[in-house]
Amino acid sequence: MRAYRAEDRAAWSEFVARCPEATFFHRIEWRDILEKVFRHRTLYLLAESEGRIVGVLPLARVRSLVFGDAMLSLPFAVYGGAAVTEPGARPALHNLARAMSRTLGVGHLELRNRAATEPDWPLQDLYVTFRKTLLPGVEANMLAIPRKQRAMVRKGIERGLSSVIDASVDRFYELYADNQHRHGTPPHSRRYFRALKDAFGSDCEVLTVLDPAGAPVSSVLSFYFRDEVLPYYAGDVVRAREFAANDFKYWELMRRAVERGLKTFDYGRSKLGTGSFSFKKNWGFEPEPLYYEHCLVRRSTIPQNNPANPKYRAFINIWRRLPRPVVDAVGPAIVRNLG
Repeated sequence: MRAYRAEDRAAWSEFVARCPEATFFHRIEWRDILEKVFRHRTLYLLAESEGRIVGVLPLARVRSLVFGDAMLSLPFAVYGGAAVTEPGARPALHNLARAMSRTLGVGHLELRNRAATEPDWPLQDLYVTFRKTLLPGVEANMLAIPRKQRAMVRKGIERGLSSVIDASVDRFYELYADNQHRHGTPPHSRRYFRALKDAFGSDCEVLTVLDPAGAPVSSVLSFYFRDEVLPYYAGDVVRAREFAANDFKYWELMRRAVERGLKTFDYGRSKLGTGSFSFKKNWGFEPEPLYYEHCLVRRSTIPQNNPANPKYRAFINIWRRLPRPVVDAVGPAIVRNLG
């Protein structure tokens, strides 16, 4: 059991590529982004057996006067935790992470898992994920969409919408930042999205929907990992609704994924009881619980750094009323500490 070293980069990447438990967020490029863009200290751990990596646990420390001091796997990721090929590696990695968290004096350690791994740790029962196996053939996937939602997709097609793959994040960012402002949420920086494109190359893709006049109305930035596509950040303008542009957008992403031979459409996480949750269910996706497990070190309760916390509702209402240039300038400094 030891900490990651620079010379481990190729071996880490090879392990993540072949480990069934690994996700896009276990890729080593996330470490670069967390350190360079967000200036968070990372503590990546690995387990070795006979000179080969058999487990990895990426961690980053997020420190904030407002939101506390935490060790997370991983900030800004829906999935994280340990990915292992030998069962004994997981508890060993957890024990090392817990010991390091205590030594550093953080408030808590949080592991974002798709499956339960520490039943005795407090669990945040807030998020679910939506994943679906893609069928062979474009038309089969269209017919698999429930009737009402399928009608919305066809509405977008009939309205003359089209989709393009953008080489840069610039059009996406304008739509994303506008959407974040309307919802009262601080945006990430444009620099962050450019760093994602630079780090992941063709595995980070921007699909933009254009209206009949060629104006961008909706956009999504997606990650690709093995045979999966994960739409992760999105944005639109208010008039996107009259075109059913968001429905069309996700269908176009699904259609392109099928044509590329991908097997899984991962709709990412949503909070229970939100509009995002309902939207994804309307596509015929079934929610799967996420297990965000917490080891409380210097805290007595799980932190609630999310919009479901009533304390944040007043902040959201104020944020919506601030001028767009102000939120674009100040927002990234706030969101970097939310994790």
